[in-house]
Amino acid sequence: MKRMSLPLSALLFLFIVIGSSVSFAQTMQTIKLPAPDMSGGKPLMQALKDRQTTREFAERELPLEVMSNLLWAAFGINRPETGKRTAPSAVNWQETDIYVVTANGTYIYDAKEHALKPHVSGDIRALTGSQGFVGTAPVNLVYVADLSKMGNADETAKERTAYADTGFIAQNVYLFCASENLATVVRGLIGRPALAEALKLSPSQRITLAQTIGYHK
Repeated sequence: MKRMSLPLSALLFLFIVIGSSVSFAQTMQTIKLPAPDMSGGKPLMQALKDRQTTREFAERELPLEVMSNLLWAAFGINRPETGKRTAPSAVNWQETDIYVVTANGTYIYDAKEHALKPHVSGDIRALTGSQGFVGTAPVNLVYVADLSKMGNADETAKERTAYADTGFIAQNVYLFCASENLATVVRGLIGRPALAEALKLSPSQRITLAQTIGYHK
């Protein structure tokens, strides 16, 4: 049988593809978050007093323990027997996913596993908003609602409900950040088509809001 040989250029391309795939697998793996600490933090009234919007962030990364507590506070499961969450959602649709955009890649928060599931490699932080700080702040949360999970209501009603549900999550993040002396701002100025393409969203998914979190500058 005649043995086939590939041109050198084809071999080099194959090595690059394989190398990129291996690199992606090595750098983008599921991150199991530590159990959230539910015993600390400021009293509620103090956190409300300290709640504020900040638009200046240090570039220092958030430790995994802080990420764990942040995401659980945002929309984690607080009643394991029913799977219900720390923020309400209409009809318990739980239509909102949290995309966690960092310099190391983009992950989706899996509340059931309390883990970060790899989604997109590369640093797309700059696509999460129009303000300059979004490209250097350590974490941008992008809230994405899947309208296909929301029953038979018309699309306008679904979007209104999804925005309201996102607001509950964002306020949880605000209160957590106030409790932990972190900086945060919720944002609506987003280039949604470009970001949706980068996040590989389906036609039924809608970007509602984004929220930047980090240490005070």
